[in-house]
Parts: sequence; structure tokens; C-alpha cells
Amino acid sequence: MQNKPVALVTGANKGIGLQIARDLAGHGFTVLVGSRNLEHGETAAKSIGADARALQLDVTSQASIAAAADRIRSEFGRLDVLVNNAGISHAGEPGRSIAEIANSGRPSVASLDEVRAVFETNVFGVIAVTQALLPLLREAPAARIVNLSSDLGSLSMNADPSFPPRAVFGAVYSPSKTALNAITLALAIELESTGIKVNAVCPGFTGTDLNNFEGTRTVQEAASQPVRLALLDENGPTGTFSNEDGPLPW
Repeated sequence: MQNKPVALVTGANKGIGLQIARDLAGHGFTVLVGSRNLEHGETAAKSIGADARALQLDVTSQASIAAAADRIRSEFGRLDVLVNNAGISHAGEPGRSIAEIANSGRPSVASLDEVRAVFETNVFGVIAVTQALLPLLREAPAARIVNLSSDLGSLSMNADPSFPPRAVFGAVYSPSKTALNAITLALAIELESTGIKVNAVCPGFTGTDLNNFEGTRTVQEAASQPVRLALLDENGPTGTFSNEDGPLPW
């Protein structure tokens, strides 16, 4: 087993995931750059440096997840941090504007196929990856799991008529993040006695292909809180949902 701690970031070949991977490498981790396309992952890993390795990982494929878990155990012998970053906002044509995505995601017209596809990545993918890697995380001295969520998944915030983004609260992306928050809390409760800390974080409205680069925050700003939660000490919280301003309501 190598002495350096190991972190896996899913969907890390671009955007916020790539920045999280870069930042964790800067904090002394060997970082595994999870990517559906291995070639894209290798390009991203090279841009980070010697402390990054590409890992083929499609969170919607059980075979890919199992192979990734086997490789981590055999090649690195440990996993200290899991950042479930991989996510999609819709399953339609790429390049659609936020307004178009929101309009097609209204509960009265949302495609069930699209709802299933988004949940497959944003919810079921997180469960599957976490289950596969929990044996390794349980062996770590102080494992951390960080789930990338969104304030668009907060029922309390979106129930408030004064919350500006509530206009895009629909039946596709938003409830996938609500479900992810529930999974985060359930996992934190189950693992409370183990010392493994599990938290959800909202990176904010960041310019990535998730929103056709309409976001206003930089990936550097967005990565700061997920990295903070990955580096929590033994006194840090578990079972929380937060952003850079503090706790968020579920």
C-alpha cells in the first residue's frame, strides 16, 4: 500500500471535477481522474501532473465501476477520499440553453426517459460507485465522501417564492439532487460510528457544460468547498448540506 493518501473524483476530466482533482493533488493526494472516456481522462491527468492517474469510470455501468474498484485495490491499495462529482443536467441535445432545459423539464411535459437518464447518473450512479468503494474507504484511517449537489435540490429553498432559481425547479435535474441529498444523509447516518464523514455540497452556479457555460462562478471558486470537505479533520461535520456561506436547508 502506498503511503500517500488516494482520492477518486468521478467525472474529473473537465469542469469542476478537474479542478477538484487538481486541488487535491496540490494537497498531497494521488488523484484518480475518473472519466467515461479514458483518453479524455489521460489528457486531464497529464494537465494535473505526476500525482494524477486516469481511471476509466462510467458511473452508469456496473462493469466499469467493478473494474475501477478492482484497479484501485490492486494498483494503489487504498482509497481515502471519494468525490462523487459526475452529474448531468439533462439528457437531451447538447448545447441547449438553461431556459430550454427548464422548459422541457417542467413536470407537465418532462420525458420519463430523460428523468430516468438523469437519475441514473446523479443518483443511482452515486449509490453504485459508493457501494463498490466502501470496502476500501472503510479500511482508510479517516475516509471522506463528498457528494456534489445543488441548491436546486433544496425543497425548503425552492418552496420560498423569493428564491430566484425556483423558476427552473422541475421534474428532472432538481429532484435528482433532492434524492442525492437524501442518499447523503442516509449514508452519513449508517457510517456515523465508523468515522467516515459524508457530506453534500453546492458548488454554486458555475460556468460548465452542465449549464451550457451560462454559470457565473469559476471552477476554482466552485471547487473550494468540495475540497474543504474532502480535507475535514476528525472534528469536522458529517451528514451536512452546505455551500461557501454555510449550512443549506435540505
